[in-house]
Amino acid sequence: MNSQPVKILHIDSNHSTLWQQLEEAGFQNIEGYKLSKEEIDAIIHEYHGIVIRSRFDIDKEFLDRAANLQFIARVGAGLESIDCDYAESKGIHLIAAPEGNRNAVGEQALGMLLSLFNNLNRADRQIRSGQWVREANRGHELDGKTVGIIGYGNMGKSFAKKLKGFDVEVLCYDIKPSVDDENARQVSLQELQQKADVVSLHTPWTPETNRMVNADFINAFAKPFWLINTARGKSVVTKDLADALQSGKVLGAALDVLEYEKSSFEHLFEGEIPEEFRYLLEADNVLLTPHIAGWTFESHERLAQVIVDKIKALYKVG
Repeated sequence: MNSQPVKILHIDSNHSTLWQQLEEAGFQNIEGYKLSKEEIDAIIHEYHGIVIRSRFDIDKEFLDRAANLQFIARVGAGLESIDCDYAESKGIHLIAAPEGNRNAVGEQALGMLLSLFNNLNRADRQIRSGQWVREANRGHELDGKTVGIIGYGNMGKSFAKKLKGFDVEVLCYDIKPSVDDENARQVSLQELQQKADVVSLHTPWTPETNRMVNADFINAFAKPFWLINTARGKSVVTKDLADALQSGKVLGAALDVLEYEKSSFEHLFEGEIPEEFRYLLEADNVLLTPHIAGWTFESHERLAQVIVDKIKALYKVG
């Protein structure tokens, strides 16, 4: 590292190991958790690095103000809140940490699927309200099913690995060639749509994945299927999913992310609840969680460690 310390603005709070290890390595940490976007805009030119989760988007205007910026580190899997092309054109290194929470995402996807198959959330609610309902809560077994994974990167591979203990066929579809491994066989989207009983999304947000799961996509499946989404909420058109649940084309849905989620991932929406989302809230065959698939105690620390390691590697420290 140069004689002048690399100044890093921490825009969001993270696990303490991130701050501590960067400080020990000679970086200068500055806390900006409580600063407004306008306050950060005014001082960002002073910093060489940013550590952020998802508090706000980093756009061209912000990047133009950041005259001395050398890297942006996002403590998470994706970089969709950053204008990556423009940042890279300015020589800014982009750092993410999909390795940090892939295990957590894989475990939650499996847990949500098993809960959905066995009506666990509904049965729990019924017992708490004094109902003892057995026949209507008869479940399905995962063995013998075909699971289709769309997006076979860190998260998709983690979910496939978790399925190894079950007697299932695992198919994967990805826009990149030859990403399959011993846990899944790569196929075309058409083949996946012909064979899958379960579909699990593990794609980043891109213009191509935006509103990808719509009526046409759903109706292209040969069989009714269960849907899991631990990826990005805007990949699924809520109205089309609600219609498919009502028609029986989708047998059930486990959603950790929602179309109406704010980009900060910290809030849902304000004002009146859309009718199609109200249907999901009331449906017995829908399981909802608040974007927590990668949000474990273990992944909190692991994400921080991955970011530290990548920043140190960028400056060849340690």
